[in-house]
Amino acid sequence: MRIDRIELRHIKMDLVSPFVTSMGTEYDEEHIIVSIDAGGIKGWGESVAEGTPFYSYETVQTAWHILKDFLIPSILGKELSGVDEAIKACSRVRGHMMAKAGLEAALWDAFAKGRGISLSEMLGGVRDKVPVGVSIGIQESEQALVRKVEGYLAEGYRRIKIKISPGLDLKFVKALRKEFPELPLQVDANSAYELEDIDIFRQMDDFNLILIEQPLGYEDIFDHAKLQREMKTPVCLDESIHSLDDARAAIELDSCRVINIKPGRVGGFTESKMIHDYCASKNIPVWHGGMLESGIGRAGNVALASLHNFTLPGDISASKRYYKQDIVEPEFVVNSDGTMDVPRRPGIGVDVNMKMLDFVTVRSEAFKA
Repeated sequence: MRIDRIELRHIKMDLVSPFVTSMGTEYDEEHIIVSIDAGGIKGWGESVAEGTPFYSYETVQTAWHILKDFLIPSILGKELSGVDEAIKACSRVRGHMMAKAGLEAALWDAFAKGRGISLSEMLGGVRDKVPVGVSIGIQESEQALVRKVEGYLAEGYRRIKIKISPGLDLKFVKALRKEFPELPLQVDANSAYELEDIDIFRQMDDFNLILIEQPLGYEDIFDHAKLQREMKTPVCLDESIHSLDDARAAIELDSCRVINIKPGRVGGFTESKMIHDYCASKNIPVWHGGMLESGIGRAGNVALASLHNFTLPGDISASKRYYKQDIVEPEFVVNSDGTMDVPRRPGIGVDVNMKMLDFVTVRSEAFKA
């Protein structure tokens, strides 16, 4: 497959409501859409680098630079027999996982379309439906949170994740457990705590949580091992896992008993699959996190989550959870049983709504062989 043309689009999509975490409040989402033209086939990918460096050091600006000046020149005009060849061609670039993941996703889509199979099948997926949950930002009160959860349960979601931060944690967990004693519930700290806050997490042991996600430092593995030894609730690592090597270290140190896989954070589907397979060999469950993707990135997430060891519901919510109108058709919806259908058409399995994509595009640049 010859890579004839690659286009980058910086998009900005307004959220239906502000999303509050320990890192701040988001009102819109900025990502990069990558499209690849190869032999009459168009592949789509999404780099989930954001406008700010609060979740990751990568931003839209850094990802654009790395894509334009290093990654795209590495493959443009070349004949590629598979995604692995592109990864090797780009291997001199260290880090910048979100930039790499956006380009790799577009390649996976193109190669799947070239073979006439779905991305799920190309990745080795085994499910037609995947269990999904919803992530809820920090609310202004316990009552507001309960109302929000009631609304999402009515929409079909069966697992709830809430964001927490110091002082905005136990009271929310207690309120939800009082109202929903059997609700599958997990919390996400986004690295807002220190090991000295261990008493807070010991208290959370009493509320039958599925897991506590990334409570300590965003690069830390060592202190999480100390925390996990003092708790029965599984610790789940997100920001600390950038590669298979990180996953191996975390599991061998018992720093976590669950891992959240995000393709953007680890450099793409290829590394995600290796982490998935290693975790499966160690009986460590994984689940698929979310980065408020558009339907292009969401389609890839659903396909990846169809692999066998994604045994916990992922943060792969319906399109309308975040956006009034998505940039793909059909939009993603949650079934009444708390699942989402895995697209079965070739590639990502959805059509890009070019009119809507043009509407949310802030800038674009095309590169031709």
